[in-house]
Formats: sequence, C-alpha cells, structure tokens
Amino acid sequence: MPGTISTEQALIYIMVTMSGVEGRINQIELAEIGHIVKHLPAFRHFDQTRLTTVAQEAGEILQEPEGFTAILGLVAEALPPKLRETAYALAVEVAASDLAVGKEELRFLAILRDRLNLDKLVTSAIERSAIARYQAV
Repeated sequence: MPGTISTEQALIYIMVTMSGVEGRINQIELAEIGHIVKHLPAFRHFDQTRLTTVAQEAGEILQEPEGFTAILGLVAEALPPKLRETAYALAVEVAASDLAVGKEELRFLAILRDRLNLDKLVTSAIERSAIARYQAV
C-alpha cells in the first residue's frame, strides 16, 4: 500500500470507493469517473493514461481487511483543504450518475463528510445541486 498519494490519486480513490461501496463497480459510474478526470480542472496535470492503474490501486487497497479505513486516511492526508469539498462533490457526482443513490452510498458520504471535516450545510448544498442536475423530465 502506498504511503502517500497525489491529490489527483486521492480524488480518484474517492470516486472508485463510491462506485464500489455497494459491493460492485457500476459501468455507468466508471464512465462518469472517466468523464470527470477528462474534463475537470482538478485533473489538468494528471496523465489520463494512468486512470485505470490508479483505479486498480484503489480497488486493491479496498480488498484489504482495513482497506476502507486506509483509503480514507490516504485521502485525508493527500487533500489540501481547498479540495476537500471537491472530493465530496465528485463522490456525489459518481453516486448520482446512475440515478440511484443507495443506503451504502449515503453512509459513505456521511463518513466522508466527517473524515474531511466538511460543513453539513455545504455538503447539503452539494447534494442538492446534484439532485437538480440529474433530475429526469
């Protein structure tokens, strides 16, 4: 397991963890992760050819007995304060991308909010924004 990770890796680890929190990796969510990495400024300096490798690293860590806790620790250590809300927003985007947010995903968001010391009003606004964006006609 790596000792430290880059900011971009931390954001990808969060998205992969969200995608797999229900015990399976959803193809719609994986596509959303690829889209996010390709288009968001937070990944401007990230070598996109590494996405699969970084996602696999996250998956391998999550398979370990204390993998979930390890991911949270690595992410909290790697993310500067200004990107903690971004990490939460990316987790919400991945959860919302398949138009179904389950109990496990909601629990992960609560854990992530607490681990990153995010304000509940801010996280509620992020969640409400995603609901508005993914609303069906």
